[in-house]
Amino acid sequence: MTKGTDVHAADSHEMIRVHGARVNNLKDVSVEIPKRRLTVFTGVSGSGKSSLVFGTIAAESQRLINETYSAFVQGFMPTLARPEVDVLDGLTTAIIVDQQRLGADPRSTVGTATDANAMLRILFSRLAAPHIGPPSAYAFNVASVQASGAIKVDKGARRAEKVTFSRTGGMCPRCEGRGAVTDIDLTQLYDDSKSLREGALTIPGYSVDGWYGRIYTGCGFFDPDKPIAKFTRRELHDLLHKEPTKIKVEGINLTYEGLIPKIQKSFLSKDVDSLQPHVRAFVERAVTFTVCPDCEGTRLSEGARTSKIDGVSIADACAMQITDLAEWVRGLGDPSVAPLLTALGHSLDSFVEIGLGYLSLDRPSGTLSGGEAQRVKMIRHLGSSLTDVTYVFDEPTTGLHPHDIQRMNGLLLRLRDKGNTVLVVEHKPETIAIADHVVDLGPGAGTGGGAVCFEGTVEGLRASDTVTGRHLDDRASLKTSVRKATGALEIRGADANNLRGVDVDIPLGVLVAVTGVAGSGKSSLVHGSVPEGEGVISVDQGAIRGSRRSNPATYTGLLDPIRKAFAKANGVKPALFSANSEGACPTCNGVGVVYTDLAMMAGVATTCEECEGRRFQAAVLEYRLGGRDISEVLAMPVSEAEAFFAEGEARIPAAHRILTRLSDVGLGYLTLGQPLTTLSGGERQRLKLATHMADKGGIYVLDEPTAGLHLADVEQLLGLLDRLVDSGKSVIVVEHHQAVMAHADWIIDLGPGAGHDGGQIVFEGTPAELVADGSTLTGRHLAEYVGA
Repeated sequence: MTKGTDVHAADSHEMIRVHGARVNNLKDVSVEIPKRRLTVFTGVSGSGKSSLVFGTIAAESQRLINETYSAFVQGFMPTLARPEVDVLDGLTTAIIVDQQRLGADPRSTVGTATDANAMLRILFSRLAAPHIGPPSAYAFNVASVQASGAIKVDKGARRAEKVTFSRTGGMCPRCEGRGAVTDIDLTQLYDDSKSLREGALTIPGYSVDGWYGRIYTGCGFFDPDKPIAKFTRRELHDLLHKEPTKIKVEGINLTYEGLIPKIQKSFLSKDVDSLQPHVRAFVERAVTFTVCPDCEGTRLSEGARTSKIDGVSIADACAMQITDLAEWVRGLGDPSVAPLLTALGHSLDSFVEIGLGYLSLDRPSGTLSGGEAQRVKMIRHLGSSLTDVTYVFDEPTTGLHPHDIQRMNGLLLRLRDKGNTVLVVEHKPETIAIADHVVDLGPGAGTGGGAVCFEGTVEGLRASDTVTGRHLDDRASLKTSVRKATGALEIRGADANNLRGVDVDIPLGVLVAVTGVAGSGKSSLVHGSVPEGEGVISVDQGAIRGSRRSNPATYTGLLDPIRKAFAKANGVKPALFSANSEGACPTCNGVGVVYTDLAMMAGVATTCEECEGRRFQAAVLEYRLGGRDISEVLAMPVSEAEAFFAEGEARIPAAHRILTRLSDVGLGYLTLGQPLTTLSGGERQRLKLATHMADKGGIYVLDEPTAGLHLADVEQLLGLLDRLVDSGKSVIVVEHHQAVMAHADWIIDLGPGAGHDGGQIVFEGTPAELVADGSTLTGRHLAEYVGA
């Protein structure tokens, strides 16, 4: 062999090869993905993109990496099952940058979620005056501690020596670093005109004949037949604040505790969203959150608040918009901390570069949208020196204005050019256009998808006859006539977050799009100023609370009429037709799979042998309705079930109505029994929308309903929004998709920039007027989109 044609064996691994992938709805999929290139995965919602990218490639890569650790370390890591696939070759380390929201703990902020806060704390511990201690003295997550004790010291003779230990933390002692204190409204806990035996306690679960009711009436600290209004000060203290005390009630030894500490432990220590609806309603009524009066919401101790650099405390620095903070850091020229200033400057510049310069470091991480959370996670990878890594992104353009998408594209290309493999699940044509390689899955969704329809270049996709190829160059046109408003929702002096005293009349009875770059104040205006409550239905992309036992049938209430119809047709109890109740298979308890824990190795989920994954007892499956048993009904896609319950013996009008709504929002491919934990953000929002469509509300507020929607499905969504408006409802959408803007009757554009450069209304009017005006970023991008 002559020199030059000699290829080293190590250079031959240029592909990630997947053969026979069968995760979820994938039908023996085989693809070859080039390394060190940008590959975009396209296809309608539910076609299997996430199953291939996240469920197969990324999952196996992570599992193999975890196996390189010792068995002891693996015991502390999440256990991952091996995906169903015949061959997976050429994998590299996968870094997943998904849209899972960041933790909603009140002590988690943008600064703590990235390294910026840690670097700021070191900076202040070195330069701030007066000097108060090490970096932990500026941390609102670290409490100050002082302790003393005796330890044995062996210096020739053993003797005890007194030792004191102290740690200086920056946590505000009053609110424990939360920035807010809770106050409980006593009128919501009890009716003081009644006695305990008459049911004075109005807390959920504390009824007279319930367990807690019996404890409070039988504890002996106060007369259960005396109205609470007539309690002595001592008795009232015992009812509300008494510390844990051992008592005996009805012959049983128990611990009695006052109502307030009891409520704080059982209700207030949990995330409000995870509580049952009636308990959540009680907490929202009874508990008021007020800014901590000691630290004024900064979460910091007095020492940390008064220690400053050039008149700026760490609380002031964290409250600055990141673009301003970056400027301030650049102005600190102290040579003793030069490397730290450089690193902190790079970190803050990454925020600006990725389009998050409008955030502040003290912004609670739980308030970030899915797209913002994903971009915060990207920050630590931008400056990374790693190469030959596989980066996996889940719709990185979610929540981005067309103006910001160009910037995001640049970042994806930069990651690729450093020698990394970049895999992106995406629907936006602007991002598909920069791909080196495209894998299009389909042709349909759910059972109608799971196959590769096209593999190749963007040009090849455009010329192919796939659903994505046909819709790639779709452009909505501006409406020739728009609907007239029937009234207006007046907002005056809105100043939530970055809004600057905004006055606006949102027209009612029409489709209104609220637009503007990310961080311009759209959500602050819509969610902060449109009052929740009477007639307003707000539908977001937040997680749906539910276990793997929850599915679309249980969530929408569809299962109730179906169970009753099965019970009536067969003359048995409805509870038999619930996999969470009497009808459940005893071996797997109605889950359909048996989870085997292999200690430090990845646990294995195997289909239950007794019920073969059907989740019900064999006897239950003998009962039929319209020729189908309950497990066959739950395995139906929505579209098939809609036809099944429409006529004949299985006609159930109540079930048919719910199924029609699920079809209307574009979820016809979901099976009735699919676990809710497997749904994407966009699917969750559309499922919520379907359940709310029957509500009596007159105003619908939607937050980016096109998230996760294929180009072909956007048309269907627009049709649904039109039907809602035509039926007399008002629809307000926060949206970046130009097709929705073009289709709207009225546009409210916020800006001109993000953060403190935004918060103003820069345009109000029809889409045609916005295009003709051409003075705003949104107007220019919309004009380019419609070809004006």
